[in-house]
Amino acid sequence: MKVATGLAIGATPMPELAAQAVESAMAKANIHAPSSVLLFLTSEFAADPQSAIKAAAKAASCTQIIGCSATGIFTEEDWVIDSPAAAAMVFSDLNFSHPKADENNGDLLLTLTAPNAINTTWLNQSRPNQSTLRFGGVSGDAIGHGPFSVWQNGKGTTQGYCEVALNNTTMAVAASHGIKLISSPRRITASQGNDLRAIANMPALNTLTSAWQKYAKTTDVPPYHQLMAVYASKASQLERGEYSVASIIIENADDASVTLTKALEAGDWLSWAIRDVDAAQVDIVKTASELKQQLESDPAFALLFSCLGRGPYFYNGTDQDLALIKTLFPNLPIIGFYGNGEIAPINGVNELLQYSAVLGLFAKSKVTYL
Repeated sequence: MKVATGLAIGATPMPELAAQAVESAMAKANIHAPSSVLLFLTSEFAADPQSAIKAAAKAASCTQIIGCSATGIFTEEDWVIDSPAAAAMVFSDLNFSHPKADENNGDLLLTLTAPNAINTTWLNQSRPNQSTLRFGGVSGDAIGHGPFSVWQNGKGTTQGYCEVALNNTTMAVAASHGIKLISSPRRITASQGNDLRAIANMPALNTLTSAWQKYAKTTDVPPYHQLMAVYASKASQLERGEYSVASIIIENADDASVTLTKALEAGDWLSWAIRDVDAAQVDIVKTASELKQQLESDPAFALLFSCLGRGPYFYNGTDQDLALIKTLFPNLPIIGFYGNGEIAPINGVNELLQYSAVLGLFAKSKVTYL
């Protein structure tokens, strides 16, 4: 399998950038006619990407092109935010297949979606005798939606999302949350909708404030935008890092509850956590190393879907996630984007994540996942 990436940056969102990215990737891989192309464009293309998609298709002599627009995009060569750019990955022997509703092949589906196309029913819909497991990211642009912010088969999708299986590949996929736990696991004892009311029979807000003050050694108001709730059905899952994540929307001083982005269930276990640069770097290395072991062979390429708040803005002007993966896998073709959310299966359930990075390593043949 031949795989390579190309990146083209310009002053204006011209279709030629997409063609340049594809041609650069083809030259690196010595491919004259790719079987498929993964194409990401910056948000400057979001309002009318079709001409750029057509330019990419013409350069590749291929209509099997999928991708989306995003605020920022990257390859192993570099990352781009706030400038018109195109990133392409070309394949010599890989096809994107669109699964049918009655198929039960166990594939993890690469899923790209606009923000306005997401719903939990679709995200976790099942096929006969098996859940449909997904990984990928949420497209982003200036207005948060758009009929052609996601494309497949060389044209925009009217439904706002695409889902494809990557045939003839072995894959290993996992999410890296990049957070540090600041409290021990405790059982949720009261919850109503998105309002978390009590943990271990104590007011939820009190437990959050106590955890923050003990961690930071201060009585200052907690930085709620940096704090998260992590939860799982068992305390041991939290300790192993096998948890789901919910962001904090607001604290409610009147009843000492905490409103989260997700509705948690009484009986689950929860720890409070904080976004942390050092923890994020340790976690992305751990995740990539475990995926390499699971893959049981050298990867041929990698896909990385990162939150806009996880990339250079989080790492003070550099993307340490991308840099560390490049260090672990020199010369590995990598492509991805900074989006409005990330998708990955966690404990068998597709999760819509925030402030996370979803990494996939790919070789040939059977499918596995963490």
